[in-house]
Amino acid sequence: MLGTRSRRAFSFFWMAVLLSIAVLLAIVATLQYRSSTEIKNAEQARVGTDLESVMIKWHLDFYGEFSTVCVALQIGPDSGERDSWEDYLHRYAHWSNAANRDDSLNNLYQNRDLVKDIYIWETSRHPSPRLLRLNAAQNKIESSAMPPALEVLLTHLQRNSSSLRVALHAWSDHPANEANSESEEPPSPSHLLRSNAETGWQFEEKVPALVHPIFHYSHHRAIDTETLSSIDPVDWVVVVLNFKTIQERVLPGLTQRYFSGHQGLEYKVAVIAAGASSHLLYSSDPGLGAPDVSASDSVMAIFGPPPENTERDLWQIENHRASLKGKDWHRFSSPVWFPVIEHTSDDGPWLLVLQNRRGPLSAMVDRVWHRNLLAGGVVLLLLAASMVLVVVASQHAQALANLQMDFVASVSHELRTPLAVILSAGENIRDGLVDGRKMIMQQGTIITEQANQLMDLVDHVLLFAANAKGIGYPPPRPLEVSEIVRSALRNTGGLLREAGFTVQQEIPSELPRVAGDLSTLSQCLENLIVNAVKYGNRERWIGLSAGIDKRSNDRKELRISVADHGVGISSSDLSQIFEPFYRCPEAIAAQIHGTGLGLSIAKRIAEAFGGRLSVTSEVGVGSVFTVHLPAWDEAPKSQPVHPQPVGDSQSE
Repeated sequence: MLGTRSRRAFSFFWMAVLLSIAVLLAIVATLQYRSSTEIKNAEQARVGTDLESVMIKWHLDFYGEFSTVCVALQIGPDSGERDSWEDYLHRYAHWSNAANRDDSLNNLYQNRDLVKDIYIWETSRHPSPRLLRLNAAQNKIESSAMPPALEVLLTHLQRNSSSLRVALHAWSDHPANEANSESEEPPSPSHLLRSNAETGWQFEEKVPALVHPIFHYSHHRAIDTETLSSIDPVDWVVVVLNFKTIQERVLPGLTQRYFSGHQGLEYKVAVIAAGASSHLLYSSDPGLGAPDVSASDSVMAIFGPPPENTERDLWQIENHRASLKGKDWHRFSSPVWFPVIEHTSDDGPWLLVLQNRRGPLSAMVDRVWHRNLLAGGVVLLLLAASMVLVVVASQHAQALANLQMDFVASVSHELRTPLAVILSAGENIRDGLVDGRKMIMQQGTIITEQANQLMDLVDHVLLFAANAKGIGYPPPRPLEVSEIVRSALRNTGGLLREAGFTVQQEIPSELPRVAGDLSTLSQCLENLIVNAVKYGNRERWIGLSAGIDKRSNDRKELRISVADHGVGISSSDLSQIFEPFYRCPEAIAAQIHGTGLGLSIAKRIAEAFGGRLSVTSEVGVGSVFTVHLPAWDEAPKSQPVHPQPVGDSQSE
């Protein structure tokens, strides 16, 4: 009882350990998932920040291409009234010819043909404004008719030329008179940026063109008698850009500069004009077409966010771009430098759109995240498996230790009993208590029987040790089943007679021969017979039978069965009776002598010659142990047979 309680306590202890390990692993897995998710989010933000940095650099160079002519003309919202149109012509001509001088700082951006034409739109001349064209090639100012492409723009500028304040807000699609109204709310940072960006330069995307309001004295006004103010009408400088140059030189050059790697372009780059109907302005790949903005890796509004009074959720990130969370980094706006003139609410901004050639960046980050989760999960599973294996190995080691202790106790008992008998007989002879030849012969018989029992015990232990070390059996040879049975009965005859057992045989005479060794297979059958004697009941009957079975592959198999009408074996013990050292609790409680090695040795002998050992049993009815051996004509003829190691046995 004490041993059983100890084993139960041991089992409960390891169950608690396993439960604690499972909880700990669940906590570690949760922490790993959270940390991996945080790392993924941080990696997404880092990728987005790096990509945004490159796009801002692209934006600055794009701005540089546009701004060189603005700087060269030297126009300010509150200056220029004392400059003549010839002054602007000379500056334009000087800038246009600067490409021929390599030492010029203005030569930083070489695309001088980016400017197609420069016009002066004299909207301060009422009621008939005049359009002048600056001809840098011939260094003269020419009167010009209104080009059809500029008609909408010039009309819009004329409507917004009543004063400097109105002109500076010409980019807005609000009515011009609203610019003069006083707002109760202070201007937002976005409006302040737009009002002061580049000191008055504004961009018209459809032409495209850059425009700037200027004060200028008319020829009929006396310079020394009058001074212009912010409520006087303004004129306009209109710089018409060469859209073909933008498409074929500026944008391709910037794309190669910032988005190319060792193996060419890393991104598909496009510039589109958004709005009610988006259309493509530039594409790095001929078949790209107008890309889907929502499916792109990153999108930047080139000229800054739209006005605040437009409802475009795409650019709301401007209000909280200090924290890049989730996928907000996919959409952002560049700094405002040229407010865009919007004639209608359907007008949309120019967008720089990027698509990675290897797939969406978010998908790439997710793949790395999944790989990290998988690797961490595998490590945790291996750790859990290792812990479980340690626990199972500990339990098996404890069970083996218990079996070995039981074996030591059984062997000690088996040794002590015959030794005590031999010692008692020897003392009787020594002390002269045995008188006469008959008495001496009786004592000699006792000593001989007990010595044989000791030799059998030692043989079992030595045979088990030989099996454990993998020492081979003799090569198989053809044997008659009847020969094996006779040898086993001859060796166990004394035990059967002494125990009073009746042996009933049913061995057909015309059975095929089996492959094996006589002494080894006889030992296997002897162990089964001895086991039947130990656990037989009052009927004291043993049945030996043999026959032929056919397996699923049509191979012939000989079976030799040993049956008894003993106590039987419970179903819970059937899976363990062939394990070394194992003895069922009922046998230990009944103090039935044994070492727990007989059935294990029998099983290994059968398997060593290509066979197997099976058992059927019912408690209170009896048991049948059957040795299955292959027929000689289907067994290997020349290879030596090696028993399996102790740990490789399989219970039937």
